[in-house]
Amino acid sequence: MSQQPVDVLIIGAGASGAAAAWNLVDTRMRILCLEQGDWMNPLNYPSTGLDWEARSWGEYSVSPNRRGLVTDYPVNDENSPISISNFNGVGGGTVLYNGHFPRFHPSDFRVKTLDGVADDWPIDYATLAPFYAVNDRITGVAGLAGDPANPPHADPNVLLPPLPLGKSAGAIGTGFNAKGWHWWPSDAAIATQEHDGRAACINLGACLSGCAQGAKASTDITYWPHAIRRGVELRTRCRVREISLGDDGMANGVWYYDELGEEQFQAAAVVILATNGVGTPRLLLNSKSTRFPDGLANSSGLVGKNLMFHPYAMIRGVFPESLDGNHGPGACIWSQEFYETDLQRGFVRGFTYEMNRGMGPAATAMLGLAHGRLPWGTDYHKHYAGLHQRITGMVAICEDLPERHNTVTLDPNLVDSHGIPAPKIDYTLSTNSRKMLDYAVARASEALRAGGATDVMSEAPLAVGGWHLMGTARMGLDPACSVVNEWGRAHDVKNLFVVDGSIFVTSAGVNPTRTIQALALYITDCMKKRLANLFD
Repeated sequence: MSQQPVDVLIIGAGASGAAAAWNLVDTRMRILCLEQGDWMNPLNYPSTGLDWEARSWGEYSVSPNRRGLVTDYPVNDENSPISISNFNGVGGGTVLYNGHFPRFHPSDFRVKTLDGVADDWPIDYATLAPFYAVNDRITGVAGLAGDPANPPHADPNVLLPPLPLGKSAGAIGTGFNAKGWHWWPSDAAIATQEHDGRAACINLGACLSGCAQGAKASTDITYWPHAIRRGVELRTRCRVREISLGDDGMANGVWYYDELGEEQFQAAAVVILATNGVGTPRLLLNSKSTRFPDGLANSSGLVGKNLMFHPYAMIRGVFPESLDGNHGPGACIWSQEFYETDLQRGFVRGFTYEMNRGMGPAATAMLGLAHGRLPWGTDYHKHYAGLHQRITGMVAICEDLPERHNTVTLDPNLVDSHGIPAPKIDYTLSTNSRKMLDYAVARASEALRAGGATDVMSEAPLAVGGWHLMGTARMGLDPACSVVNEWGRAHDVKNLFVVDGSIFVTSAGVNPTRTIQALALYITDCMKKRLANLFD
């Protein structure tokens, strides 16, 4: 393995790292990505076997603490009502996401101006719009143009046909119609027809544990094949311990452990962090030096502060007729009826309803037991039959406002398998979020019953819902109030960039992956325009 210096070193091969590598390849610089996980083999995904539910809760769980793989690092999230979800491997979190793929709204970049809370972003929707468009072409997005709740697509012909609605979406749509509420076929990063060599979705349904069909757009099968064919090097099983600084105060490379556990140094002229809203502050805080005793690029004291999740509410209805069960992607319709601020609701900002289909047989039983709908005894099977393939519902993705006391720090005792301090999460659900969750549960319950549900079950916040990790290295113009500038460069270290969700200023009320990738493309485009200054 060559340890020759590289021009650009990217840490992390997930949503943002892949997009960054692909966008920089035309510069002809030598680009290397270090990923602590492995390449994925779709033949091993749970959906290829009948035991898919058991494996989805084990080795393919969204929780690194439950998986406990050698490629994972532990997370102390005991002081949070929402546990951390992430995945280490080529593709990162896109391997285990649901493929729900909304854009931010223009208002999401201006919450201070519009609602007097949090901060405005130093960029706006128009800045990211062309990069959303590029990302959509690479990803392959299923959807339907014309949604009145969202800005029009620049080129609606880029969209693949929308996901099929099925019986479940029909029931939920009936409920929304009865209430007079907005709903629309949602944008999804799932191919509904062949796209860029990937096969179309065949409704396996186990989207959250890896798509064996290759229809779901994880970056190991979208960006990375193109980037590698054009010369990017990707090394797996390489766990970065810290970013190194030269005497000039510039990043000069990283120390990492290779797949044999041997410590290595990789020199680089530019370092890009793409390790999510927990992994990035962890690495910066572990990169202490005389110049940065509180962690690299942390003169503001904001590295690891302002952690945002998106508190989720899960609301499910039981219907009298058989629906789709778990077959087909869940994220086929959304409602943004309650997206923008209306102070009469008792809170600021808003949320998106994202439909979920049903569940597998084991998950149905667990839900019924947890909510007291399945009594033990002679009537168990009778009650189970009343739930099997009769459940559908939605989640409410609630905007989480930044609060400084919600943090990622280094745990004083917990370490990974290489002895690197693990992240510790301290997170408190705000009063605004609690009110939003309660409102979302109440309105969703009304819609489900209006659609024919005879029973409703809910959980808010969803305890396992820490999928979206944002805000811990925020973007801004003022170095005293942010970690990176308006084009992703660390204020304190001229050749250090961050392209993942940690740079988010606010969280919006939608899933962040599409915006994370648009930001990675935007930031690397800014880098290309400033190439002459990158190595000074």
